Amino acid sequence: MLIVNFNKTDFTNPSTFILLGIPGLEAAYVWISILFCTMYDIAILGNFTILFIVRMEPSLHGPMYYFLCMLAISDLVLTTSTLPKLLSIFWFNSREIEFSACLTQLFFVHCFSGIESGIFVAMALDRYVAICDPLRHSTILTNPVVAKIGLAVMLRSVIFTLPYPFLARRWPYCRTNIIPHTHCEHMAVVKLSCTDIHISNYYGLFALSFGIGLDLFFISVSYIQILRDIFRLPTKDARLKTFGTCSSHLCAILAFYIPGLFSSLSYRFGHNVPLHFHILLANVYLLVPPMLNPIIYGVRTKQIRDRLLQLFPH
Repeated sequence: MLIVNFNKTDFTNPSTFILLGIPGLEAAYVWISILFCTMYDIAILGNFTILFIVRMEPSLHGPMYYFLCMLAISDLVLTTSTLPKLLSIFWFNSREIEFSACLTQLFFVHCFSGIESGIFVAMALDRYVAICDPLRHSTILTNPVVAKIGLAVMLRSVIFTLPYPFLARRWPYCRTNIIPHTHCEHMAVVKLSCTDIHISNYYGLFALSFGIGLDLFFISVSYIQILRDIFRLPTKDARLKTFGTCSSHLCAILAFYIPGLFSSLSYRFGHNVPLHFHILLANVYLLVPPMLNPIIYGVRTKQIRDRLLQLFPH
């Protein structure tokens, strides 16, 4: 059993960090690891299946499915950047992580979370054009435009995320090298510093507000316009059918943003929330959306569902 002294003060700048896991839930590690491993396997299988189906089916070579492939790739990177290390903690008690590897993991987690959020904005744009201006959909969202949107989403997230590891590397760490978490989350790392970290804290809030916050704003504006057009349709069946084309996207948005916002805000302001709850919520945010996205789109999207059934002939 690992004995940890959080008040350790004779520590110099680290070459390695120790990831503590989920303090207080050590007795449940086996069951938690089985659950997380199952979710990870479903996420890997589901997202690779989406990529395979879109690649093999020419009728799916369109903007919505290209954005869906970007989402699948983002999900694969997001889960793979944290889950293998988490499982090594649970199964092999392998808690050490190099300082540079920790900062790399930190970058990937926050960068691809931002990319995923940006992709949801792009998908909202696709739904807006498809419903509000359907005759121009194919001329507005051409393949080069889709590629440029994907590149812009990636570059924006990289630019927003780079200050995280840059600032974390600048701070002196003289208290402890023990991170009470399953992965190198930004605030979990910088809180170990023995200097004023207000810059990191304020920048994190800025990135959250102007990254995720603006994304939510643009998604909301898109759906307000979409709903206005839907309610102008003459029949209830037409309204339900049109709204049904957005249902997968809305479900995926809720699965991504709700645990993400709770995780980020509770870590900064939820001082009375138990530590293990913070950590579990952070892992739910990184695991549940990548697991659910291919299921949501596989079940709700007829073209993908039909192509998937063709792979398993009766």
